[in-house]
Amino acid sequence: MWTANGIELVSRFPVDDLELSALHARAFGGAVGQVTRWAERLERHALTWVGAFDVGRLVGFVQVCWDGGAHAFLLDTAVDPGWQHRGIGADLVRVAADDAAAAGCEWLHVDFEAHLEPFYLERCGFRPTSAGLLRLPGRQRAEGA
Repeated sequence: MWTANGIELVSRFPVDDLELSALHARAFGGAVGQVTRWAERLERHALTWVGAFDVGRLVGFVQVCWDGGAHAFLLDTAVDPGWQHRGIGADLVRVAADDAAAAGCEWLHVDFEAHLEPFYLERCGFRPTSAGLLRLPGRQRAEGA
């Protein structure tokens, strides 16, 4: 557990699916009330995840998936809109990167939309790379799955 900017940062915290789904909806403008089975998904696929808590309330989240070797992948960086622009997102990424390094990963990858480039490149220290994306037909799933 770390404290930064008055916020507690907790790796691999016990996930409440309702709470994390609500945060995700607020941060990404998704459907409020739709619940994803986050706890099961994270236990199965994530190397680590980090929550940011303000007096016990979940206000930020990020997860790291990996290939079991040198590469890890940052996903779902989310900060509640009411807590944004306070450094919480960068703190979440820093703790997630530390967790990945402690697990023996050498590289942390992230994909992001163009408007997030200053956050990831300037605030978090990522460097730009070339990458590709392929949408797989028939793989669109319901958010709650």
